Amino acid sequence: MMKEDNRNLLLAIVLSVIILLGWQFFYAKPQMDKQQEIARQNQQAQGQQTAATSGSTPAPATPGQPAGSAAPGAAATQAIGTREQALAASPRVKIDTPKIAGSISLTGARIDDVSLKAYRETVDPKSPIIVLLSPVGGPDAYYSDFGWVAAPGTSVPLPNATTVWTADNQVLTPAKPVTLSWDNGQGLTFKRIVSVDDNAMFTIRDEVENKGGAAVTLFPYGQIVRQGKPHTLGYYVLHEGLVGNLGEQGLQEYTYDKLDKEPLLSPGTTGKTWKDAVGGFVGITDKYWAAAVIPDQQRKYEGRYSSVQTGTGRTYQADFLGEGVAIAPGATASSNARMFAGAKEVAAIDGYEKNLGIKRFELLIDWGWFYFITKPLFFVLDWIYKHIGNFGVAILIVTVLLKGLFFPLANKSYASMAKMKAMQPEMTAIRERYADDKMKQQQALMELYKTQKINPVAGCWPVLLQIPVFFALYKILFITIEMRHAPFFGWIHDLAAPDPTNLFNLFGLIPFTPPAFLHLGAWPLIMGVTMFIQMKMNPEPPDPVQKMMFTWMPVFFTFLLGSFPAGLVIYWSWNNLLSVTQQGFIMRKNGVKIELFDNLKGMFGKKPAAAGGAPNPANTNKK
Repeated sequence: MMKEDNRNLLLAIVLSVIILLGWQFFYAKPQMDKQQEIARQNQQAQGQQTAATSGSTPAPATPGQPAGSAAPGAAATQAIGTREQALAASPRVKIDTPKIAGSISLTGARIDDVSLKAYRETVDPKSPIIVLLSPVGGPDAYYSDFGWVAAPGTSVPLPNATTVWTADNQVLTPAKPVTLSWDNGQGLTFKRIVSVDDNAMFTIRDEVENKGGAAVTLFPYGQIVRQGKPHTLGYYVLHEGLVGNLGEQGLQEYTYDKLDKEPLLSPGTTGKTWKDAVGGFVGITDKYWAAAVIPDQQRKYEGRYSSVQTGTGRTYQADFLGEGVAIAPGATASSNARMFAGAKEVAAIDGYEKNLGIKRFELLIDWGWFYFITKPLFFVLDWIYKHIGNFGVAILIVTVLLKGLFFPLANKSYASMAKMKAMQPEMTAIRERYADDKMKQQQALMELYKTQKINPVAGCWPVLLQIPVFFALYKILFITIEMRHAPFFGWIHDLAAPDPTNLFNLFGLIPFTPPAFLHLGAWPLIMGVTMFIQMKMNPEPPDPVQKMMFTWMPVFFTFLLGSFPAGLVIYWSWNNLLSVTQQGFIMRKNGVKIELFDNLKGMFGKKPAAAGGAPNPANTNKK
């Protein structure tokens, strides 16, 4: 009987379920992927596998040549073994800042050793710190490189991967830059002044002095190189791979697989180029960390992503190539660039964009399509967190604020729903009166809605309003490093990970690890109970399909959210509890009966016999 009146409400519920199922499919199981990520990081940090690189070290293209072609003087770099062995193979300048540690290789002058002091692989404070950049010759080489290339057909000895530079000191700190020097023996002297801030931003100034008798033209470059295709989480909501904002060309995101399928730039090399860009950056991003090179923001450059096929796999490269600089005899030329290698902390990334003028550097963090909701919501959460020191409590407070923000609309929706419940007898009478004439039935119902000022789709709004907030909060929990390993209370030590408890091993009392689809923690159960109570506050729908849907929906959502981040489940539970309180208040205010206790009694007590029910079988034979 009520099926037509609730059509829009059911549609909203079905859409919500479809969206959540889509999230589950695209985001997969966060707990399983987290374990895979940790395993990959352990493998990288401990150097248990050996890379087998052969042939030339990938280098930026010279002007007029495709990406992946070797720069003059580039030489083969053979695999050595572990990361430690690769680090020991070259003299180094130590890097020491409050946020990062590592070293610069004097062979090639590469920044190829960076670890993040503030971040560890797991919530265990004794677990290894995160290793971001690693040298060639060890496993998973990942490094930055800067320098100069000459015009095609020009024979000028330039620094390359085997060049050994000299340094004026042995430790690079925020207070003490390092100057690297090299003389090509044919009139050109190269200097590279490297400085670093308190976080993870390097400033690179390359200078060339021409002491020879002929002018030379050189082109500055910077690049991020990553050997081998890294493990990625594979979520649709998260970009992992090559990323950049290339001036007027805007944001350019390429996954490793997508880059492999781009057109050939040269034999064995696929990629994409953007010419005449001004401002921005290019780099490679993971979920929480990134490495990017930033050209001079006032000069034109050519940006390039490339995937180079080597003997044992692929090497991925994001680089820029600046405009040519003519250096007359006796003159000196310079080029300025920057390199970021660190955690994608929102305050730091936004600060670099504002203070250094890096065009749209904020896009290094994947805020997604709902940027206009996600980022402001993060700022509110972060501001509250800085005052109370707990992101979980911040989520609870933000939920209350959102409830207050949407209260007028929700109040109107609940009031309209309450009026509809009060009008049920009249609506039933209209359906019975026009049972054979659906058009007149609908006209009469519309007239009733109009006279009583009832919005028949009002019940959809409380559900629909949660969807964008739910998505934005999920995005924040998933992509922002500030949420990584953020504790709540009790057993929740990481709001970005699923609730670690499980009903099916009695919350740890039984030494048994249930399969992933049976992961059902305490907070998902709390969420399910609050959702169940919210459903039971309303009269039981007479339509059996609706009744079954409303009965099983809390169970479905409980299992669905079992693998979602705990912070999201806490939000949903708290939101349900606030909704129950609000709905109860509005129903009482409008004189509508709250059906909760009657519905609960109906579930566990005897069902009342229908009026004019079937006769007692025991009396059927009585005369």
